[in-house]
Amino acid sequence: MTADLVSGTSASLQLSEEDDRRPGVLRRLLRDPAVVVSASFILVVILAAICAPLLTSYDPLEAKIADVLAPPFTAEHPLGADGVGRDVWANLLYGARTSLISAAIVIGVSMAIGIPSGLLAGYRRGLVDGISVWISGALMSLPAIVVLLVVLARVGRSSELALAVFGVLIAPSVFLLIRSSVRAVREELYVDAAKVSGLGDTRIMRRHILPVVIKPTIIQAAMLASAGIGIEAGIAFLGLGSSDRSSWGLMLQDASQNIYSAPVLLLWPSLALVLTIMSFTLIGNGIRDALSDHTIAPTRKVRNARNVVANRASEPTAPRPEVTTHTPAGQLIGVEGLRVSYPRADGGETMVVKQVSLTLERGEILGLVGESGSGKSQTAFSVLGLLPPEARMQADALTFNGQDLLELSPKKRAALLGKSIGYIPQEPMSNLDPAFRIGFQLTQPMRHHLGLGKNEAKAEALRLLARVGIPDPERLFRSYPHEISGGMAQRVLIAGAVSCNPDLLIADEPTTALDVTVQADVLELIRDLQAERGMGVIIVTHNFGVVADICDRVAVMRSGEIVEVAEVTELFARPQHEYTRSLLASTLGQVEWETDDPASSAADGIPSSKGANA
Repeated sequence: MTADLVSGTSASLQLSEEDDRRPGVLRRLLRDPAVVVSASFILVVILAAICAPLLTSYDPLEAKIADVLAPPFTAEHPLGADGVGRDVWANLLYGARTSLISAAIVIGVSMAIGIPSGLLAGYRRGLVDGISVWISGALMSLPAIVVLLVVLARVGRSSELALAVFGVLIAPSVFLLIRSSVRAVREELYVDAAKVSGLGDTRIMRRHILPVVIKPTIIQAAMLASAGIGIEAGIAFLGLGSSDRSSWGLMLQDASQNIYSAPVLLLWPSLALVLTIMSFTLIGNGIRDALSDHTIAPTRKVRNARNVVANRASEPTAPRPEVTTHTPAGQLIGVEGLRVSYPRADGGETMVVKQVSLTLERGEILGLVGESGSGKSQTAFSVLGLLPPEARMQADALTFNGQDLLELSPKKRAALLGKSIGYIPQEPMSNLDPAFRIGFQLTQPMRHHLGLGKNEAKAEALRLLARVGIPDPERLFRSYPHEISGGMAQRVLIAGAVSCNPDLLIADEPTTALDVTVQADVLELIRDLQAERGMGVIIVTHNFGVVADICDRVAVMRSGEIVEVAEVTELFARPQHEYTRSLLASTLGQVEWETDDPASSAADGIPSSKGANA
């Protein structure tokens, strides 16, 4: 394929000359001095808390009358002693344990509640979302300090209980953050692509949505750590925390009582609290900046692009399979009386698909053609089961491969996607998840549906990438979506759509975002794969050039209705409906339709024309 070689060479040059890689998050964090210093300080605090028994021989709760308000910087008491004779250094070390445990409790409780509920509400929406938002609003309306005081007065002095309650009260902030992130991500096309590949909701949330929303969650966790440490210190300062353990808040309480006789006692716990809280805050800000940093590292050459082009040009061209004409071998898809409507604000409904009926035979390529808004994509989504929740779909009959799709449960119907029904979406770059390498996105459906092992799936993915015309499959397998061109991305989606050997392939405007040369390559590739695998194919398009190039039969849609169905040669030679004639005229120019002598039409079925521009 000459055009394929041209587009493949262009993308190969791009990939071979430059290996753009975003520096890792850790590397970007290490470039931020504030993060490095803050993380180092937190590490010191953690090590001091763990090694406290090795750093002091004093019991932090042991009081000695002889040591009351002992001065600092002595051999016995490096930082002095407090108002009841307890060693300040020992209290500072063991108090670090209490502060870190407090941060862990707040983060653990709030995340355990906020993340699952936010994922579920944002993804499912509807009633689940409404109830969850109502509960979170009710919790956020409660005054946290008052609730904590009531709980402690009722149950007794317990820092752990107070922090757990605080975690529950602050969980709505995590819930709302996760929910808003999920609602934004779930509308991305690559999530729809994951559904089409047959992945279940749980797997989609875990694989495609959670990795994206977890980023702001990490930032939130750093902020919650600061809040947990501050709340624990405040409770202890008020005398409402646990009395059987050291706390920086208790140290502040004692220091405030001896402010005139030993003001230096305020210094140590104040510094510990301020520096620890500030460090967590700076770490959170640094993580936010690192995760949002999209700068590209300097490029590096990995191989001579001319060698790749030479190798590609020297490869023997595989013989193109014979593409047979339409030979019915049993019905694959049957649609009768399909209706799709959407609710309006005034309580009515807008009908976007009206009584559509069509069939597709095995091994046939059917073109579904019409202007934008004619309902052709909605018809295809009805077969796929990907209509949005607010859509209302009805049909007298909807069958696939002998199965009544209307009778199947959502789970069983979703199981057909990817395995029995493949889908090639438009806008290829938007349908690849930017968080994962292309190889991972190709192998997961095969491992899920075909039960292949990791190595087997990789080998099959590399074979498919080579089959769809990728010059360097191994390199593209390791690439991220932003590192390849639109034509390459479309080939990747085609490889993914046929990876599980589906019986039906639905291509929704597969060439819209591509230039003319790449369009020809993609159409030829779809035709070849269809002939090799005997798939039934539905091409959704507004381009009669695509219809003439690849389709056996065509259905013309207008305003949600099918106005004409015919063999391609018949439709181009003698269109019956006035709307079909107007569409063809807008494509071909001024046309004189052959009606008296069909044999005098062009051999390929294209009508004679005057001033044709096709």
